Amino acid sequence: MSINWPRFVELVKSHDRFLLTSHVRPDCDALGSELGMAGVLESLGKQVLIVNAQETPPNLQFIDPTRKIKTLGRDVQAAELNAIDAIIVLDTSAWIQLGSMADVVHASRACKLVVDHHVSEDDLGAEAFKNTRAEATGRLVLEAAGQLGAPITPPIAFALFAAIATDTGWYRFASITGETYRCGGQLVDAGARPHEIYNALYEQDTLARLQLRGRILARTQTDLGGRLVYTAASREDFAATGALGADTEDVVNMTLLVSGTEVAVIFVEQPDGNVKVSFRSRSGVDCSRLAELFGGGGHKAAAGTFVAGPLDAAQQTVLDAVRAAMR
Repeated sequence: MSINWPRFVELVKSHDRFLLTSHVRPDCDALGSELGMAGVLESLGKQVLIVNAQETPPNLQFIDPTRKIKTLGRDVQAAELNAIDAIIVLDTSAWIQLGSMADVVHASRACKLVVDHHVSEDDLGAEAFKNTRAEATGRLVLEAAGQLGAPITPPIAFALFAAIATDTGWYRFASITGETYRCGGQLVDAGARPHEIYNALYEQDTLARLQLRGRILARTQTDLGGRLVYTAASREDFAATGALGADTEDVVNMTLLVSGTEVAVIFVEQPDGNVKVSFRSRSGVDCSRLAELFGGGGHKAAAGTFVAGPLDAAQQTVLDAVRAAMR
């Protein structure tokens, strides 16, 4: 799927004050894409604000050492964003994923753009620059930099390498191509240090995170002859361990290690009693379609959504849908 980059360049060049935002529960692709795009725009003399609905998780704050990413309602108020010329939404095309930033985007009269690689989408009233075959939004930001003639500085390289590496499972998912590795090489040559990024991501766990992971994995169950694997994290788990919501990231991928698994699902109870659901597939089951049944979205191999609690009822409803899709 080709992107109309000349149109993107035209829009960027015709605006001066940019607001960048992404989805709630931001991951490295969201954060790295925001920081990378901010660096690109600033190199062109643009004014840039990055504002998300939720703060950067503590375990991912390494990606933003100068704390450029602000949180709506804490660091920046909606009224302060009225002077923005253009808004770029990165790594999502769904209203629900924007959280409280959805109201800002909806109310703004600024030019609106979306740069994303997810299949699921809503009409955000924006011009979309999407490639659902791209392995990460960070890859699209790197392409945008090339189209704009912007230099890849070490901070940009650092952010975009983290974005691409994490969304490809550190270059091991089926989404990668030879070009993925070439992009990684370009970013390393520009100053990214993979060993430092890997260390920050995977070798700095807290004891609380480790204990939470143990509880979740101990609760893992199988169904459909081992083809379906599922588990959950309750509010009691978080209270007992002192872990954070972000500490559940990647646990669902660990359940895929069970031989014979085709689909994995994790249910994470939220502080308000609702439930975050993450789907993973290494079969013909389309996770994005499963997520869309409950108002979410994502990719064929990985997607997510939020459903109403309580936890037990959410599990039953969602698992019934998963079983139906797998039969």
